[in-house]
Amino acid sequence: MGSIFQIILQRLALGVITLLIVSMVIFVAVNALPGDFAQAILGQGATQEAVAQIRADLGLDQNYFMRYFSWLGNVLTGNLGISFAQMNFASNMGGDQLVGVVEQIAPRFKATMFLAGVTAMFAVPISITLGVLAALYRNSIFDRAVNITTLSSISSPEFFLAYILILVLAVLNPIFPSLSNVYEGMALGEKLNRTMLPALTLTLVVTAHMMRMTRAAIINLLASPYIEMARLKGISPMRVIVRHALPNALAPIINVIALNLAYLITGVVVVEVVFVYPGIGQLFVDSVKIRDIPVVQACCLIFAAAYILLNLMADILSILSNPRLRHPK
Repeated sequence: MGSIFQIILQRLALGVITLLIVSMVIFVAVNALPGDFAQAILGQGATQEAVAQIRADLGLDQNYFMRYFSWLGNVLTGNLGISFAQMNFASNMGGDQLVGVVEQIAPRFKATMFLAGVTAMFAVPISITLGVLAALYRNSIFDRAVNITTLSSISSPEFFLAYILILVLAVLNPIFPSLSNVYEGMALGEKLNRTMLPALTLTLVVTAHMMRMTRAAIINLLASPYIEMARLKGISPMRVIVRHALPNALAPIINVIALNLAYLITGVVVVEVVFVYPGIGQLFVDSVKIRDIPVVQACCLIFAAAYILLNLMADILSILSNPRLRHPK
């Protein structure tokens, strides 16, 4: 057990270092965005003095190093700052109740996690089931049909799939609403109904990866000696795959599932924009438009942290599920 804990600690340390490096990249990339928040707020006719005053009020006149370490120090204490747009609105309207970026992002992140959870409930069981059946009936018509269908869905842009689903399931056959305008306090049934179209779009996108990895991992194990022994004992092909092949193929399957779950959190921007879903992806796009740097940086950092955390979890679960990884030589 000591070696397992050591490997897990090494992975966690690597994750922290990776997140620190990513935070530097995020800060530089966000601050390199074209345009200027002060200029965007004041308009093209603003004087240089007015623009300089707003930049000074927001701390944008400081050098990169001071701003980065100030931002990083605040992040480590749980303070992601105040939205520039909100500060400007409060100054113009005379308000003094400013809500932090954390409070602004929290409901959006919760909505994105709900969408990701609904998608995972569909995508993971469907992908594993199709992968097992495709491996069981490999090179059959069923196997080829599943591969063609999943490859077609993954080869299509997300917005194209989204608009096709809107046309088929919201316009021609009004089963689900075309806009996913969910909100806090909505009944669970209504919330699921409005979330169904974006969830189905994401399911079509991520199913192919998980299904093909499940199929490939199982097929690679079918020539193993213990699989041959199980067949010689007269065990049915389905039981051989489910009871003997699938448990030993968990490591690559867990990795691809984790990568796709990370995508459900970090890659939902296009889908949320198409369906006007009030998640963190929609907030990210709106903030980029107005150069709201604190919100953009916070969204990027959350995306990166979710991606790194899910990859770490997949790595750890792969180690725990595979004795060869627990005891490397």
